[in-house]
Amino acid sequence: MFRGGLLVFLGACSFGVVSTFVKLAYKQGYTLGDVTGSQAFFALLILWPLYFLQTRSKSFRAQQQPQTTPTWKLILAGTTNGLVSMAYYQCVQMTQASVAIILLMQFTWISMLLEAVLFKKKPTWLQMMAVVLVLGGTVLASGMLETQVENLSWAGIGFGMLAALGYSIFLIVNGRVGNELSPVKKSAWMITGSAILVFLVFPPEFLINGSLQEGLGALGLVFALFAAVIPPVLFAKGIPKAGVVLSSILSTVELPVAVAMSYFVLQEPVTTLRWMGVLVILLALVLPNLKRKKQLATL
Repeated sequence: MFRGGLLVFLGACSFGVVSTFVKLAYKQGYTLGDVTGSQAFFALLILWPLYFLQTRSKSFRAQQQPQTTPTWKLILAGTTNGLVSMAYYQCVQMTQASVAIILLMQFTWISMLLEAVLFKKKPTWLQMMAVVLVLGGTVLASGMLETQVENLSWAGIGFGMLAALGYSIFLIVNGRVGNELSPVKKSAWMITGSAILVFLVFPPEFLINGSLQEGLGALGLVFALFAAVIPPVLFAKGIPKAGVVLSSILSTVELPVAVAMSYFVLQEPVTTLRWMGVLVILLALVLPNLKRKKQLATL
């Protein structure tokens, strides 16, 4: 369990640093299309060769299950990841990186709402309390109480909420599609769908205009590794060993990592009030899972 928990913890930390690197890319003059496109491009270059290397292993082939999910469903499901990347990185461009990750974390209550509407899963009172804490913590952590209304980027907030909605859909779809496949193959097909959507919206001009050689190549590799390769692979290996409850608790480290990176690397102001908001959000995310862990321990 310890090893599995460590893998989940490291995967969440990996995704938590992405917004800081994206912000640095914008400061170097790269565009939203450069950031999202290079991430998808390098993720394809990593995941597909990695899968083909796996297929050379006899033990892997022996454990491989037949693919029953149509490929088009995996590709279509992957487009939600592309939507998240574009909306989230646009939010990072228009707001502070620490605010962007806080907005993305709203997927917690959005997922709950979607499951209630689509699958008739009625939330518990503890989950509803967590929603109230998340909303209250967001007000504190985003700095809304310390910023004049005219200085808020409402468009940025809108993109952040769109990213949270997209991530909620991604989680719901991801949990129901292609579960018979290996994590790497499933991720490779889904990142293919993500790349198709991104390249349709932002044609990959970086492939021919020299941006890759000028520095975007290194940044794109970082985006791909920390956002599209390391987290899903570590989660796929760690969650079965650590369990869903413990994994959901450990994954909340993504929030303080992102806020801390924005503070120490980007020198973004993070006041005591905003740190209090982060703690409230973490409490809201952890509380229902601790309750479930306690119930499981009594079984």
